[in-house]
Amino acid sequence: MSDKSKKKIDIYLIVVMLISIFLNFFKLYEAGSNTYYTVAVKSMMKNFHNFFYGSFDPAGFITVDKPPVALWIQTLSAKIFGLSNFSVLLPEALAGVVSVYIMYRLIKPKFGRWVALLSSLTLATTPIFVAVIRTNNVDSILIVTLLFATWALMKAMDKQKLRWFILSVILIGVGFNIKMMAAFMILPAMYLFYWVAMNVNWKKKIIHLAITTVVLFAISLSWATVVDLVPKDSRPYIGSSQTNSVLELALGYNGLSRLTGQQGQSQSMMRTNSDHSQGLSSTNTQSNSSQNSSQVNGENMPRSSGQPGFQGGAQPPTGNGQFSNSNQGPGQMMRNSQRSGGMFGTGETGPLRLFSKELSGQASWLLPFTLFTVIGLIVLYRRQRRFTIQHKITLFWVTWLVPMMVFFSIAGFFHQYYLSLLGPAVAALVGIGSTILWQLYKEDRGFAGCLLPIAILFTFVFEAIVLLENRSGISITWSMMALIIGCLSFFTMMLLRKRKEVSHYVISAILLALLIAPLGWTLPSTFNHTNSSIPVAGPSSITSGGMGGAPGGQMGKLSNRMSENNMPQFNGASNETLGIAQGQNTMKFGNQTGQPRGIEGENNTELLTYLKKHYNGEKYILATVSAQSAYSIMMNSSYAVMAMGGFSGSDPAVTPAKLAKMTKTGEVKYFLISGSQRENQSTIQWITEHCKKVSNSEWKSNSSNDNNQTFSGRQSQTLYVYQG
Repeated sequence: MSDKSKKKIDIYLIVVMLISIFLNFFKLYEAGSNTYYTVAVKSMMKNFHNFFYGSFDPAGFITVDKPPVALWIQTLSAKIFGLSNFSVLLPEALAGVVSVYIMYRLIKPKFGRWVALLSSLTLATTPIFVAVIRTNNVDSILIVTLLFATWALMKAMDKQKLRWFILSVILIGVGFNIKMMAAFMILPAMYLFYWVAMNVNWKKKIIHLAITTVVLFAISLSWATVVDLVPKDSRPYIGSSQTNSVLELALGYNGLSRLTGQQGQSQSMMRTNSDHSQGLSSTNTQSNSSQNSSQVNGENMPRSSGQPGFQGGAQPPTGNGQFSNSNQGPGQMMRNSQRSGGMFGTGETGPLRLFSKELSGQASWLLPFTLFTVIGLIVLYRRQRRFTIQHKITLFWVTWLVPMMVFFSIAGFFHQYYLSLLGPAVAALVGIGSTILWQLYKEDRGFAGCLLPIAILFTFVFEAIVLLENRSGISITWSMMALIIGCLSFFTMMLLRKRKEVSHYVISAILLALLIAPLGWTLPSTFNHTNSSIPVAGPSSITSGGMGGAPGGQMGKLSNRMSENNMPQFNGASNETLGIAQGQNTMKFGNQTGQPRGIEGENNTELLTYLKKHYNGEKYILATVSAQSAYSIMMNSSYAVMAMGGFSGSDPAVTPAKLAKMTKTGEVKYFLISGSQRENQSTIQWITEHCKKVSNSEWKSNSSNDNNQTFSGRQSQTLYVYQG
């Protein structure tokens, strides 16, 4: 793959960038945002105190479950353009486009223009990469930060200067303050690359690595240390932690729990965690199981046998989105979910997990080709008996990819969109592999020369299998087409081996054909509305509303089908969790409409009207058990709602004693409690004993009450008022 072009303006790069811009920005203003983070952005716009801590509510009671760096960027965007779905999505979409360009700049210097173009185009068309970019989850900003860190690392190699490596780990530290331990997943690749690429003796290498490690942890823990040193009464409670500590959040919920799939909780209660589901894609066979499970701390997680799971013997959906008819209780379901890697639609743990039906369509399309890249690298090294800079860079990307593959193969707690972290490594190795295997194809008349045709055939066959596994209508036809193109490409390349000169344009066309299936899996995220809280790529991930499904769309149809067929109801997840739109009531946000969040149906506005009427200047107009029940009020008003238990209601952010003090000082008067709520029982018991029930007729109509009873997994919500 020669690099013959010396033009200053690379037309092909412009084409790749335009493709990325289109995939990321087309109708972005209609895409929905993750309301959990959007509410936080609105609160962070209020003052610097909320901005610094990443407060979920405008009164600064509790934070979201991630560090605030990415939300800082979203907040600045909202300050400039006004709060809307588009303004909070804009930084993520820009980060995706910049990532594609950085990929080109990383690969071109050592491997040439065509290889760099293929790598950048591969990243641009990675399905889950695009799907997560079109949400305000923080992964897109994390990925671009890691790629900038990689750029600095390559500079350290070129300049042979320690300061560039220090800059690289500083950026990793910034990444830690975006999504904590996820940023550290590329550290093995960075450290190994520095060791093999720097031309200094081993003693200096050890000293350099020690210095940079100190810098890494200093930057990574800077925000956490500052926050944990602030008196707890002077800052928000750290959401999704059990000890009100950022360090515990980093090592527990955002650390070890990702691998084990569970987190220790006080009083021996097992607690598991996950990212902010608000909507259930009505036809998504890949993500139904993850989106229908009980939510804890913003993510769908099965509860332990000691916590509410599914009510009345109702069973959760299985991995293919169907409901199980077994008679397993919550405890048995929890054990089964741990054996199978969790109820997140992520398949069973094991070495082939990334190739399973549940995950293969997200970022695994070209993994077979990367395997042959490694094989080709080994063959070249054994022949040349020298470790070139190209070999070292390839080793870096392999070491980025392999630990992540191992993690996702055994982890008990992640969602499909976490796989976007695989995108850069897969893209780089596809481009690099094309030149390695091309060299062997041209020069070797033996088996090594067949590696490129075999790699292309295997990859096409795998793509056909992915399409066939997700069969639905036209996908069967596409599967057959992929198989036919793969066979034709293989035989064509084998025949061309007999010729002395083979046009690299022919091979380039065949390699580009490998991207057709991933691109087809990417386009639904661009043309339609996918789940904005737990994005999943592919045709079956489509919903009809920008914020998890609009009334009258597929979500409304799903709710009707559930009602008509007496489908099992979920305990511990209200309608905003399931993403079911009821009636014609919508929430206006910017230029978008979506189903109301938090309070089901029309009593959303009725409750707010009632609370406004009886508001007497309290710090919090309402206290709810979970953050989910606060979305609608805080998005549609300037009032603060106290989420007593964090995202899902399980954080011990408030005690009965603290609540008694707050009510006596007039900070909060009204409490909204779910009838099935079991977390923080002592606090709920205090409310029920010291507060008076408000008649349903005062704050919700009969129709909304009926809807609540029909669809809500919590079955009922009760409003209490403290009267002193």
